[in-house]
Amino acid sequence: MSETFTAVANDVKPLSHAQTHIANTTPVFDVELIRKLNQLGPRYTSYPTADRFTDSFQISDYQATVAHLKAQPQHLPLSLYIHIPFCASICYYCACNKVITKDRSKAVIYLDYLKREIAMQSALFGGMKKVEQLHFGGGTPTYIDDEQMGDLLANLRSHFEFAPDEIGEYSIEVDPRTVTPERIAVLRAQGFNRLSLGIQDFDPEVQKAVNRIQPEAETLAVMQAARTVGFRSISVDLIYGLPKQSLASITETLAKVIKADPDRIAIYNYAHLPHLFKPQRRIEVDELPDPEEKLQMLFLCIQKLTNAGYVYIGMDHFAKPDDDLCLAQQQGRLQRNFQGYSTHAQTEMLSCGVSAISAVGACYTQNEKTLDAYYDRLDQGELPIARGLILNQDDVLRRDVIGQLMCHFELDYAQINATYGINFSDYFSKELGNFTTMIDNGLLTLDAGSLKVSLKGRLLIRNICMVFDAYLGQKQEPLRYSKTI
Repeated sequence: MSETFTAVANDVKPLSHAQTHIANTTPVFDVELIRKLNQLGPRYTSYPTADRFTDSFQISDYQATVAHLKAQPQHLPLSLYIHIPFCASICYYCACNKVITKDRSKAVIYLDYLKREIAMQSALFGGMKKVEQLHFGGGTPTYIDDEQMGDLLANLRSHFEFAPDEIGEYSIEVDPRTVTPERIAVLRAQGFNRLSLGIQDFDPEVQKAVNRIQPEAETLAVMQAARTVGFRSISVDLIYGLPKQSLASITETLAKVIKADPDRIAIYNYAHLPHLFKPQRRIEVDELPDPEEKLQMLFLCIQKLTNAGYVYIGMDHFAKPDDDLCLAQQQGRLQRNFQGYSTHAQTEMLSCGVSAISAVGACYTQNEKTLDAYYDRLDQGELPIARGLILNQDDVLRRDVIGQLMCHFELDYAQINATYGINFSDYFSKELGNFTTMIDNGLLTLDAGSLKVSLKGRLLIRNICMVFDAYLGQKQEPLRYSKTI
């Protein structure tokens, strides 16, 4: 393996517009540079990051933020996130907030409390309840049955005003082991128009090592059913760096995924953090690929997907050139939030359910993380908010800067100056001075009016964003972050 790669094959044929866009956005893979700069760092699904939330945050702070937004002459639409925490079995790699149980009565109790929270949030947001985006995550949202799902959606529609199907983005995560093609048709009829499903790896030995036996035929049948009944977009998740995984198994999985033709593909780096996530303690450390092999896996994924026509969006996400995610990036309306990349940039994100995180105005909140605590707060007639953060002006500015870098790989100083009434070069003089080594390494360029991340720098975008993070280095960082590559 040579030391520098570009994941676009040489071809003497003229490039189409879509192919040219792919070539212009595909990161250059410099393995020596990645070895040197790979470090622990945030994924920046928010700024400040969730580990900065405080227990001193008060519900009254959240209520005041919502009241301030309601007083504005114009209101942004809402993006709703609904957390269903239950799974019937544990996947050893999982780092999500979930409840493992085969006792379906627990879901009945949970849904009752969830509807209480929805009603309380609806009352709080009176006058600004237009919804353009809905996402069901977990856990396993399809743990609840058709009747329960229909009842929950009817409840949501009674409290909020949803945009028409052709405008709204209504997505749900499904576990192919828990649904049939018939269930997929029901979900579409219930109003979902986007589907996300986990594959991780098709290799049976890898599946066995992580306790997720998921037959290929079962997964492909779900994807085909989604296309048949008119889901607008299908997204799949893969993971590299799992136990017993190899370049050969990744190659075979990628070939099968590409043939299945999903609209979006996310390829996550498995971060082995057993001190934070107990299920990972069941993984045999000596079965994990070494760091060098993981880098080769990453390069292979980028190469295979871009050669197959997928556009590299950023971080670990790829999409077809005509997918909304790709179009949103081209049009400057892509954003990054707690669900990853989102096509609806101008929304307030309201989340309901145990452990759910909201981003409303200049305020973040997170609900109680255990069912007992979540239920107890609602029994007391309170919103189940456990912690949160009120952003100051510097936080809001840096959130915008980091978000633009994560989504678009460049900064226009004039636009930021006009928005925030600052002189970017003066305000961030220290940060700009800290980019010398990255500039020398070809990760980015600076001029009088802009910062532009190079194709070589795109894979190291987290490192670049960390320079603008005012919280890093203030104290000894806990070992809660994954490697930036």
